[in-house]
Amino acid sequence: MIAVIDYGVGNLFSVSKAVEASGATVEVTGDPDRIRAAEKLILPGVGAFGDCMKNLRAAGLDGVILEEIGRGTPLMGICVGLQILFEGSEESPNVAGLGVFKGVVRKIRAEGLKVPHMGWNSIAVAADNPSAEKYFIPPARPQQFSTVNDSRSYFYFVHSYHAVPEDRTLIAATTDYGEKLTAAVARDNIFAVQFHPEKSGDVGLQLLKNFVGRA
Repeated sequence: MIAVIDYGVGNLFSVSKAVEASGATVEVTGDPDRIRAAEKLILPGVGAFGDCMKNLRAAGLDGVILEEIGRGTPLMGICVGLQILFEGSEESPNVAGLGVFKGVVRKIRAEGLKVPHMGWNSIAVAADNPSAEKYFIPPARPQQFSTVNDSRSYFYFVHSYHAVPEDRTLIAATTDYGEKLTAAVARDNIFAVQFHPEKSGDVGLQLLKNFVGRA
């Protein structure tokens, strides 16, 4: 069972339906016992960093998530679900994140471009992240994703902030929007994306299948 963590934020219906379409059994839950019982976890998030962390702590799920990460349970973060894995954000300066990764979330600095960064954009898969390829390159269809800017590698973004890890090898993919932005991070049992795979058509569904099908 894949648990989509419900803490009052995120497009839970769309995420759960997209994961179900990948062939997985899905449960949307904020119950700590059900989260602990899951084979894999998905941590969605929309809105402000501070609100997400406030809700997560109010639900008592911050400790559960850290516990499961420590146990080695695979976790996929989506949008602000990626950002709150870091220590903090310029969006909410006095709010601490989960601190799984060192680094902060910074405002997009895209001179001459509208912020938020909203719409379809291509990604480049990092060559120096050993976990990146297993999520972005499906074993049966190696041409589905590309490290070049073509129609097969476009994902849907809606964000004004992006994570800046202290350890740059944590970055699994980037996208360009006025500057190079973190599009995904991956290490050990954690994989998180800034874009919305549930809104990204066939490539988004394939990405979810890759996560569901991986140990």
